[in-house]
Amino acid sequence: MSVFRLISRPALPARFFTLLLLLLAVAHFSQAQVQLRGVVRDKDTQEVLPFASVAVPGTSNGTTTNLEGEFSLVVKKLPVTLQISELGHVKDTVRVTTTAPLAIALASATVVLPEVKVASFPYQMVDRAFRNLQRNYRRTYYGRAFYRQITRIDDQPTELQEVVWNVKSNPARILGTTLAQGRYAAVQAPINLNNFSVYTRKYGLFDPRQDSTTSLSLMSPNVEKNYLLELKGIVGEDSTGGVAEITFETRPELSYRSEGSVWIDIETNQIVRYRVVQPSFTGSTNNPKQKFTNARLAIEMSFKPGGPAGVAPLELMKMDLTTDLAEPGKKPLAIKVSSFTYFYDQSSTPQRLPYAAASLSDRDLQAIRALPYDPEFWANNPVIKRTPAEDEVVAAFEKKGAFGSMVKKK
Repeated sequence: MSVFRLISRPALPARFFTLLLLLLAVAHFSQAQVQLRGVVRDKDTQEVLPFASVAVPGTSNGTTTNLEGEFSLVVKKLPVTLQISELGHVKDTVRVTTTAPLAIALASATVVLPEVKVASFPYQMVDRAFRNLQRNYRRTYYGRAFYRQITRIDDQPTELQEVVWNVKSNPARILGTTLAQGRYAAVQAPINLNNFSVYTRKYGLFDPRQDSTTSLSLMSPNVEKNYLLELKGIVGEDSTGGVAEITFETRPELSYRSEGSVWIDIETNQIVRYRVVQPSFTGSTNNPKQKFTNARLAIEMSFKPGGPAGVAPLELMKMDLTTDLAEPGKKPLAIKVSSFTYFYDQSSTPQRLPYAAASLSDRDLQAIRALPYDPEFWANNPVIKRTPAEDEVVAAFEKKGAFGSMVKKK
């Protein structure tokens, strides 16, 4: 009896007060969180700046603006100082004392074209960046990536696809993915492009499996033979170096066409951003009468700064396709597919997941339907931020009752 009394009576109040203190601490912590929202624009043009960095200096707390230049960031308390930066613009700091929406304008950075940089300089920089990719190709990152795709036919939205991948990547490309969550909506249309994500998952700046002697990639030993390069300027050149902006286009004697820009850090030889436009698209449909014409594929890659010298993981990828779908006896249809992929929660710690390399035989819709739909995941995931333009797309689908293919009916 005495043992029973010692165990039961004194222990209950101690547990109760411990739990109460824990709940009070959690409540206090949650109340201390402050959510900041705002938009970042170019000071002169007032155009929004997508993928600008918004961070609390001296901490790992930060985010990136979406396609509409908007951002949302949770901080511990006010006042707080934010640092905003974007390639091609001057960094700025803002002291925030209120939760009112922030309107931040960044001035364009001075682009310097030093006379000391000779004509061979852009070729030297691209070659150094290529060698840097070669050396660090085996450096691997593990994390997650959010992919969103919107398809429009004659300016009308016909498809919306959103997925979250567990992703394995390196400083040049995505190496493999496994689907974590996905959803898809569509309306009746002459064509769908629900496997368009394969272009994101297969594209890379460099592939060691290719024959380097015949490679037409900008990042290859053949850059001088295949490309015309021009140094447009150096952004942020000071005592710490700067980022060289180099434009490129394939030489006129080549049948392969490609043009774009690459930004390379002078000190580390790291590629900071890469844009390319290719008037080629190898896609086809299961209707032999249909054919893609006047295709234009624009690709953009951006890499997260702050990693080891010369090495940085992918931060985002964009794929934009415009093309006409031609069929005998019918008016051509204007097709536009826009997608972006945002990489987050990345680390170098290996994960035991079944990552699979992209294949042309992949079927995204089949993989999405194989997973149970989890509305809680999509409603509460801070990475998934809708922009006004995307809200319009969602509203258009809702009016047409298209979400039966995305959200399973009860």
